[in-house]
Amino acid sequence: MASVRNLKKDIEYLVFEVVSDCFTFAGLHPGRQTEELTDIIEDAVQLRNDLFSRINGADLSAAPEFRKAHFNEVRKDLFTGVDRLFDRLSEVTRSK
Repeated sequence: MASVRNLKKDIEYLVFEVVSDCFTFAGLHPGRQTEELTDIIEDAVQLRNDLFSRINGADLSAAPEFRKAHFNEVRKDLFTGVDRLFDRLSEVTRSK
């Protein structure tokens, strides 16, 4: 299992990419779809905060297989959440 530190770095990196892409689109297309972009950014920050609270609230005294399953679930939720956010951003860019 990868370290918790690396998992947190992955969360930071992927959420930053979503937010960065939103700001890039907003910079290239000022005044368009700003409400949807704001919603995507807010959801990205909420995803980050939720995942961090799940990591920090993990029961480290549990058996190793339960800890591993917990962190694998967090990692899976990270990838599915970021994928959904990028899909939403793609929809916004198509409807410009």
